[in-house]
Amino acid sequence: MDCGQERAINAAQAAARKKALDIIVLDLKGIFPVADYFVVCSGRSTAQLAAIVREVEDELKKHSDNDGFYRRQGSPESGWILLDNGDVVIHIFSEEAREFYDIERLWGDGRVIMESS
Repeated sequence: MDCGQERAINAAQAAARKKALDIIVLDLKGIFPVADYFVVCSGRSTAQLAAIVREVEDELKKHSDNDGFYRRQGSPESGWILLDNGDVVIHIFSEEAREFYDIERLWGDGRVIMESS
């Protein structure tokens, strides 16, 4: 398992600790030039989205030489938070936003390496 895959799985497990829904880790190597892995998950409320974000950020910080992630966009209130960790990008959605953006369909050529509901 490469370092990026390990970080993606660790991020997915952190989201699971906060009861994130429909967690999926996609291997996008050779498909997406900017990142090797996507982690996608959902939450049921603004408070749950915020808790998932904190848990994932804390997990990334534990295993990082820097602050754990390079960039954060969005907010729990917007329904979509993106944590850019270089070769791993974590998408944390409200259920409605996830259905609307349908990331899994857009990146359907990616290989699923972890999935939980």
